[in-house]
Amino acid sequence: MPKLTIDGIEIEVEAGLTVLQACEQAGVEIPRFCYHERLSIAGNCRMCLVEMERAPKPVASCAMPVGDGMVIRTDTEAVRRMRRGVMEFLLINHPLDCPICDQGGECDLQDQAMAYGSDRSRFGEAKRAVEYKDFGPLVAGIMTRCIHCTRCIRFITEVAGVPELGATGRGEHMEVGTYVAKALTSELSGNIVDLCPVGALTSAPYAYQARPWELRKTESIDVLDALGSNIRVDSRGPEVLRVLPRNHDDVNEEWLGDKSRHAVDGLKRRRLDRPYLRGDDGKLREVPWRTALDAVAERLRDAAPDRVGALAGDLVDCESVFALKSLLDDLRVPHRDCRQDGAALDPTARASYLFNSTVAGIEDADAVLIVGSDPRRESPVLNARIRKRWLADGTPVGVLGVDVDLTYPSTHLGTDPGLLPKLAGAPFGKVLAAAERPMIVLGMAALARPDGAAILAAARALAEAVGAVTDDWTGFNVLHTAAGRVGAMDLGFVPGDGGLDTRGILGAARDGKLDLLYLLGADGIDTAGLDAPFVVYQGHHGDAGARIADVILPGAAYTEKDATYVNTEGRPQRARRAVFAPGEARCGRASVLT
Repeated sequence: MPKLTIDGIEIEVEAGLTVLQACEQAGVEIPRFCYHERLSIAGNCRMCLVEMERAPKPVASCAMPVGDGMVIRTDTEAVRRMRRGVMEFLLINHPLDCPICDQGGECDLQDQAMAYGSDRSRFGEAKRAVEYKDFGPLVAGIMTRCIHCTRCIRFITEVAGVPELGATGRGEHMEVGTYVAKALTSELSGNIVDLCPVGALTSAPYAYQARPWELRKTESIDVLDALGSNIRVDSRGPEVLRVLPRNHDDVNEEWLGDKSRHAVDGLKRRRLDRPYLRGDDGKLREVPWRTALDAVAERLRDAAPDRVGALAGDLVDCESVFALKSLLDDLRVPHRDCRQDGAALDPTARASYLFNSTVAGIEDADAVLIVGSDPRRESPVLNARIRKRWLADGTPVGVLGVDVDLTYPSTHLGTDPGLLPKLAGAPFGKVLAAAERPMIVLGMAALARPDGAAILAAARALAEAVGAVTDDWTGFNVLHTAAGRVGAMDLGFVPGDGGLDTRGILGAARDGKLDLLYLLGADGIDTAGLDAPFVVYQGHHGDAGARIADVILPGAAYTEKDATYVNTEGRPQRARRAVFAPGEARCGRASVLT
């Protein structure tokens, strides 16, 4: 391990680090604009210049590898003068948009200008201006503010794998754009807003809504897919204004999918904010909570246990599931299920429904087989992790299912799940068998088929045959799409002895064999023909379940309660309340009925 001296302090660091990283380890902050620890090194902003002993000129610390015996000085008068000069050049053409720029208050250029900027400019010519770039409805591009750090280009090309951004022109005529005018199509495009160190790229839906110091910041967990990305919910008063990613190296690193980032505008639309009860005329009317609860309690008392069914939806937290399960256990109701898409998940063995290799473990896999899944759409951040693994050493990826663009090369093996039992002897099966840590990813599209149980069994058999399950590696993985499903299965919200699953419960309800159907945020079911039973819907949006309900119990969304979610790899994480639920909606705990 090389030893070097930084500002008079000797430090020993790992070989291969850069001088900037070594300075960070020594507790010395180096200003930078283009450098980012998860992107390739560009070395084009020059803000990180430092002095190195025996070097003929200053060095860019972000691009200089450490060497044994180096002597680095980061805070001399010459270094400060260099940084002031770089800042002066950056501000030559930068517009004075701070009062109207959405990046104001969290802008790296503002922060560094406080340390190295000047109160006047020696530049007398007209400022350079760039035409507005239309990047689509999610990202606003005011490229006159661009300082050409190229972070956005490197992210879109390297991490997202959709090389739509690039630089055209040279020198003063250089512009960052999409070559041909078009909207960004990457499902991770919102991350370039976070990466932009100035206000060139901002969030279009969030434009001109608030300043950072007006917002209350709450650390929470995303529920729009099953990855459980760590997020920060920014709210003002009763309204959630934006969602940003938090760093968690083992889950989402510091990225977030566009759906998770921008779906928060739905939190203030079509909300259920008071209880409703359907009258004799078939119309829903507002009622007090006690009236709604009494109506449900009366129906539950009158119904036999085998004539009651319950379904839990995809966004339900563990506490709500546990409360409803406790109520059903007290009533001896066996008909319940959390797999509203009918996925053939085996609740008896936890390893059969988890992403066992863990999300971070993807970086250890040396061959990947994806069965019945499109991770780019179902879990874009996880898909970026697979791409990261492919970029590292060209890990082979096979796809059994619909042939889609995953942003990395893959071998399409067909669409017939009947090929799965034969795969061990096929060419790609031999690739898996030759790998030290093969990984199989089984998606919900395969398990939700009528033959889903057979596909699950065949995938498990294949994992055993190719050595994906050993003492120190479990490469059999299920990629969930529902944030609440793993937690519900862990809690046992599955059919009891003699109980019906989702298909059985819905069939019995249509045939008049159920007197009461309890829907806990279950909106992904086919509601046609569910007229016979008394339907209780507990949820936060007026969706499919609410339309057929006889009683509506308004609940709280994921940003409005403290709750626990278990992600696809079985990791329990805690979501925190950012705002209060609207109106008379309550934190959804079914125990209020007991």
